[in-house]
Formats: sequence, C-alpha cells, structure tokens
Amino acid sequence: MTTAAAGSPRTYQVRTYGCQMNVHDSERISGLLEQAGYVRAAEADDNPDVVVFNTCAVRENADNRLYGNLGHLRPVKDKHPGMQIAVGGCLAQKDRGEIVRKAPWVDVVFGTHNIGSLPVLLERARHNAAAEVEILESLDVFPSTLPTRRESTYAGWVSISVGCNNTCTFCIVPSLRGKEKDRRPGDILSEVRALVDEGVLEVTLLGQNVNSYGVEFGDRYAFGKLLRACGDIDGLERVRFTSPHPKDFTDDVIAAMAETPNVCHSLHMPLQSGSDGVLRAMRRSYRSEKYLGIISKVRAAMPDAAITTDIIVGFPGETDADFERTLDVVREARFSSAFTFQYSKRPGTPAATMDGQLPKQVVQERYERLIACVEEITWAENKRLVGETVEVLVAVGEGRKDERTGRMSGRARDGRLVHFDAGSLAGQIRPGDIVHTTVTYAAPHHLNADGEPLSHRRTRAGDAAAAGRSPRTPGVLLGLPTIGAPAAAPAPTTGCAAH
Repeated sequence: MTTAAAGSPRTYQVRTYGCQMNVHDSERISGLLEQAGYVRAAEADDNPDVVVFNTCAVRENADNRLYGNLGHLRPVKDKHPGMQIAVGGCLAQKDRGEIVRKAPWVDVVFGTHNIGSLPVLLERARHNAAAEVEILESLDVFPSTLPTRRESTYAGWVSISVGCNNTCTFCIVPSLRGKEKDRRPGDILSEVRALVDEGVLEVTLLGQNVNSYGVEFGDRYAFGKLLRACGDIDGLERVRFTSPHPKDFTDDVIAAMAETPNVCHSLHMPLQSGSDGVLRAMRRSYRSEKYLGIISKVRAAMPDAAITTDIIVGFPGETDADFERTLDVVREARFSSAFTFQYSKRPGTPAATMDGQLPKQVVQERYERLIACVEEITWAENKRLVGETVEVLVAVGEGRKDERTGRMSGRARDGRLVHFDAGSLAGQIRPGDIVHTTVTYAAPHHLNADGEPLSHRRTRAGDAAAAGRSPRTPGVLLGLPTIGAPAAAPAPTTGCAAH
C-alpha cells in the first residue's frame, strides 16, 4: 500500500539545510524525481509520499536538527503506509549507516557523490521493504549532468567545480565533498546559455573555492577567463560568484570583474579571522595584510564594490588580542555585510582536538561585540547610498514584511537587499522584472526606496514568473560518465546495501 491514490503519481518534498551548494543540489534532486515521474507536493501537504532531507554537516547542531525532524516525521509515516524518507547531503556522507541505526524508519541514505542514485534507491527500498544505504567515496558523475528543476525564473546557480583541496582545520567539507573536480569551460558556458534561453537574467557561479578553478587542467587564470566569457553571452545581465579563497585571488580576476559589464561589483570573500596567529592555526594560507591588500585592489578597480565576508569567533586558542585584531580588520575592510559564526566543534576536524577550547560565555561575549561592530559599519556604508539610484532585480521571498508594508523587494547589482514601493506600478511589476528606484532610507541589513520607481522593465523572466513556469535544464554533458533515466538495479541479497 502507498500513500498515493491508485494510478496517481507519487508526490515529494525536499527540505534543504546549509549552503548554496546544498540549495543547488536540491534543485537537482527535484529534477531527478520529476524525471522519474514524481510530482512536487503542495506546501500545505503534511504527508507527501517521499520526503528528502538534504543535510549540512558544518554546524554543531546539524545532527540534532536532523534527528529532531526525523523524529517528528515518525508518527506521520506510521499513519501513512508507503511513505518514504530519504536523507542525503553532507551529514549523510558523514554519518552513513548511523542514520538508519538512530532512525530505523528512514528508507534511503545517499551521499554527496551519488545524488543520481536516489530514484533507484527509493524504488529498491520499496521493493525490498528495507532501508537502502549507498555512500560513494568519490564522484561517479558530475552533478551538473543531472536534470535540474530550477527554483527561480530569474536567477540560477551554476556549479563550476565540486570538492575542495584546502585543509582548513575547522572545516569538514573536503572530507565530505572530496577533492576539487573542475568542469570544462565550454560545459559551464553551455549551461549558462541554456538558462538564459529559459529567461534567466542572473547566474551565480558556484564552487567551494571558485578562484582555484582550473587547477585540475593546469590553468591558474581559468576563472578570470570564465568571467570574461560570461560577458559575451547575450541576455545575461548579471554574473556573481561564490566563494573565492584569498590565497588564490589573482589580479586578473579583479580586472575581469572591473572590465566585464555584466559581472556584478560584489565580492564575498571569507576572512574567518583577522589574527595571523589564528589564521595559521586554522591553516588558512594568507595573512590579514594580504587579505586587506586584495580589498584595496578591488576598491581601486571598482570603487562601488560591495564586499561581504565570513568570520568565526572563538576558534581554539583565540586570545583577547587575537579577537581585537579581528575587529581592527573589520573596521579597516568596511564590509557591506558579514556572516558571523561562533566556533562550532566538528568531530573529525583537527580543530576539534586542539588545546584552548574556549568557554561558551567568552565566545558569546566576543560574538556580540563583533555583531555590534559589523552592524555599525554596515549601517554607515548603507547610509552613503541614500539618494542614489539603484537597479533592482525583483525577487520572491526576500522581504518577509512586504505584504504588511505594501513593498516589493529585490537585489541591487551590488547584492544589497532593497525594499521598494511600487507606487503607481503596483500590480504591474513581477518577480524577475527590473526596476530603477531611489534609496530613501538605510538600515544595517537593507535599503528602502519609498518613492515612485523611476523606471520598470518587463523581462522574459517576469513573463515566466507570471505564467508559473520555472526553468528546467536537462543534464549537460561534461566529458565525465553520464546517466540517462535511472536504470533498474538488481535487488541486493541483504536488506541494506552499505557502500
């Protein structure tokens, strides 16, 4: 017996935690399931036939969050025979069979390297009435060979590489995502063109370390060349990328950003700490002087650049002087935004066993001081834009208070969030359209534009949004082994196949 009515397609939901890589992986999971005949469940549907958790392992509470959510689903599954639960992503790669041991009502566990196996694993688990665990140690197919159900009509993620060759002592990602594997430039540009043909205006190039792109085929200037090549694609209005690593940042990338009109003047470059001693302990192969030097070069080439960052507070052994140095660098760098984190011990990382683990109250106090410092700077930087005209790509879901305030929201070219009044154009502006408007108010995390928009341009992305269409891209051949529709696999002789 299944939860789906006889003859009707099985429904699914994907629940995503973590970084942009995971968000994009979830688009692939959706594409795979729909290719296999599943239909996305309505948001209000409390009992879809399949629930997929795409997990993150970076933060300390990731495990608790997953097992808590699995626990909430157990009684739902008990009431709906045939419902299936799958767990994928970084936490699945890390915990493997432990997930089924702790939550035996889970049907499928799959890793970061074999997303394409999910439809077959679900079918095998149904056939055998037993859990299927399949974790590969390395990539079998590049993820972009998989069909993708895009979530946005106007903006798309494009992976240029997967994996990471760095050995940061706080990070578990390299052991879960593997060594860096780069896509060929022509394959990346083919995917970008396919998205633009669907009406997408903005792409974000994704990699654990985008500016080391090309290491696999021996071209250290490959990333700058890729940015320039994106500038030759008609209809592509905005290009972003995340995240670069300061150790690999070269002057040719700055030149490509400045000289390619559709590359946005926004840069997210993780700092992690302003203390050279802490950076050394983190195994981050740059120092604060080099980091600030890159920012100076970026601002010299692009005075309007908005620079954002990641910062970790309370790394083992961090002293008061180390923390003060981080505040100094923040004040000098004048970030437009910062993602701030309290150090989180992750089993399996070198930092987890380092001496000098700091008391929670010390880390909390420093964290609060960092937040106050960052917000003082971001507010001052945003205030400088009051009275300026900004180009806004209208978005969905960016403004949680939009319905109450009567505003719409979107991102300026530099990545800042803008809430704007549609004025006499209310009802005519769609997600994916372009609006020019004047900033009237600044807050630490957003800008408001409460006057009449100066202009409104309807776009193909807006047409798609109005029609309820989202881009779907087929697998893109990458010179790696590819897959078509998932082939039927022989059922294993045991109830659980762990690899």
